[in-house]
Amino acid sequence: MTPRPASPADPSPADASVFGPEAQFSGFFDDPRWALAIIRATVLEAAHPQVGAALVDNSTFVVHPWRRLRNTFLSMRRMFDPDPAVRERETARLNRLHARMSGSDSHGRSYDAMDRATRAWVVATLFESGVTMRRLSGQPLERATMAHMYAAYRGFLAALDGDADELPESLNDFWRYFDRVVEDELEDTEAARVILYRLFDHLPAPPLLAGVPTLWAAGRAVAGPLLGAITVASLPEPYRRRAGLPEMPGAQTLMQGAYLAAGFARFLPQGVVDPESIIEVLSLSPGRDDPRARTATALAARMKRASALLRLLTPLGDDDVAGPDPSRTRGEGQRSAEEFFRQVLDQTGDGHLDWPDLAAMARELATRLDLDEPEETRLYDAFAAWWRELQAALDTDGDGRISPAEYAAAIPSLAGPALIRVAEVLFDATDKDGSGTIDAEEYRALFRTAFHRDLTTTDGAYGRSAFVGDFLSFMAGRRTSTPYDPLLADA
Repeated sequence: MTPRPASPADPSPADASVFGPEAQFSGFFDDPRWALAIIRATVLEAAHPQVGAALVDNSTFVVHPWRRLRNTFLSMRRMFDPDPAVRERETARLNRLHARMSGSDSHGRSYDAMDRATRAWVVATLFESGVTMRRLSGQPLERATMAHMYAAYRGFLAALDGDADELPESLNDFWRYFDRVVEDELEDTEAARVILYRLFDHLPAPPLLAGVPTLWAAGRAVAGPLLGAITVASLPEPYRRRAGLPEMPGAQTLMQGAYLAAGFARFLPQGVVDPESIIEVLSLSPGRDDPRARTATALAARMKRASALLRLLTPLGDDDVAGPDPSRTRGEGQRSAEEFFRQVLDQTGDGHLDWPDLAAMARELATRLDLDEPEETRLYDAFAAWWRELQAALDTDGDGRISPAEYAAAIPSLAGPALIRVAEVLFDATDKDGSGTIDAEEYRALFRTAFHRDLTTTDGAYGRSAFVGDFLSFMAGRRTSTPYDPLLADA
């Protein structure tokens, strides 16, 4: 059996560095318990009014949770990379991303994702949830280890903000700070409720399992409520009481059992529970040219047979379980207007199309291509011009957003000159070497798959006109099973 990497408690504070493979935080990446802890931390973040408002207005975690998970995991890997250049590049990217998020919540209170105190709270929840994870699973951190890990998180905040002054310097003062924020600032926000109840109960299948909705729904019906109960039970008691969160009988025992069980997976051979590999496999769409997709396709075929048998035994009538109604689709390989609006245009899942939805598309594209500031700004500007064109053509009631009915009434207006410009800017950003064509490596950077056989030309390159045509065909023609599905439509 191959030994697993050292746990966060193993390296001595004198030897471990703040960043890199021996940092206290790095050991969490391959710890299965971290999955439970990160959900808990996300709820505590969302319970902060500023974070909660930003999530509701800008985040894609409801409609595209698996994509959000993959991007978050990648970002955290970069932020704790041993190479300072990697950390600095990711810091700059995160700051540009957050600088674009500001507005007002449903109570008229302003929020700003660059607010230093709010960013400090996000870092605080990650540290505190890591400590709580070890405590709940019967392996509490030693004082010296905990202090060194806290220094790592303050270093994380300093990398983002230039200093860590918004977090107390000493560990003792941190606990007083944490308790004060929980008692005085956290609220029963919409975002926290969505994560605890709507997200767990209606979590869409990852791309790998999208073809077996019945089997996925059956498993989700059991796991969703349990995961919600475990998370609620792990939250600080003052917040549970003030938010009126219910507690199931035996939830504390269930929670501790879940953390203990997840902890046993640490003893499996290295790579078996590697989160990066698991996330990548779940993100594969069966039928793609990626070599790993052949295994995914075979697995999906087996799961479809199991799903069909389960459906015969326990028929489920929910639309989400049964899949799309064939009467609402326009034919093989196409989406209905309703499905296209919900799966592609409404990235934030609020039932309307507005600027945050298009900004989310730009953010995903820029993240995949790891764009520098000039190219990223150019892409955002192209999407902003498209949004202005859409508003002028489709927003008939002048409320600043586009409803599904307004979209359905003026579908041809979607593919105007501004959308063509978006496609051209995206092509230029993907064509890293400026050759005028997209080669196989550049194609993989954007689509995370090999050249699709339908797009491979005789010289193994993907030209501008073909690229722009395929992008417009996807956005205007609502085709499915294209390279753009995992990019903008998959969960």
